[in-house]
Amino acid sequence: MEYSVVIPAAGQGKRMGAGKNKQFIEIANIPVIIHTISVFQQDSNCSSIIVVANQEELAFMTQLIKEYNLTKVTRVIPGGSERQFSVEQGIVTLQKEGIVLIHDGARPFISHEHIQAVAEKAAAVGAAVVGVPVKDTVKRVNQQSLIEETVERSSLWAIQTPQAFRLSVIKDAHAKAKVEGFLGTDDASLVERYGQAVAIVKGDYLNMKLTTPEDLLFAEAILSKK
Repeated sequence: MEYSVVIPAAGQGKRMGAGKNKQFIEIANIPVIIHTISVFQQDSNCSSIIVVANQEELAFMTQLIKEYNLTKVTRVIPGGSERQFSVEQGIVTLQKEGIVLIHDGARPFISHEHIQAVAEKAAAVGAAVVGVPVKDTVKRVNQQSLIEETVERSSLWAIQTPQAFRLSVIKDAHAKAKVEGFLGTDDASLVERYGQAVAIVKGDYLNMKLTTPEDLLFAEAILSKK
């Protein structure tokens, strides 16, 4: 199924402690963001890629994309002060109704299989996300760092990206959120808020988001395995 993808890559990732945007940290001598974009570049179902970058990094991001010949990138645009605003900047550039995916720039290990599965589910339902069942015991903790309860986990999922939507559905949700001043934790939370059903597609635990220095060790191991 054909789709477009918006890749927000404007955040600085302070928890990584790298002194620069984590998108430009190299794994196997290639920047993280290039690993991520390349997955979609190599997918025959991907019609276009919109990259949302920090204003000060637009030129460097554009240079990298040209250097690695990522020809499906149709736009590199400046992001907003929050991820939600950056995504909105990306989706408003799309005009033709269809399926749009939103995928974290720092999540380079998504597979074509799961991309296609979530795109097809979104076409059928209107909205869909990739996720995995929570494996760890989850406890609710109060402000005094005392455990209040152990949460029953059989229905809990850790949500990843890509998240996929009919373009009209996600545009409408972002427009309403903007009017109301609502800031969601992810794009799916916006469409959930306005009554749209969101399906879940079981993904892969390897589809990790690179957030802390320890994650880079796992990333190197995943690349080695692949």
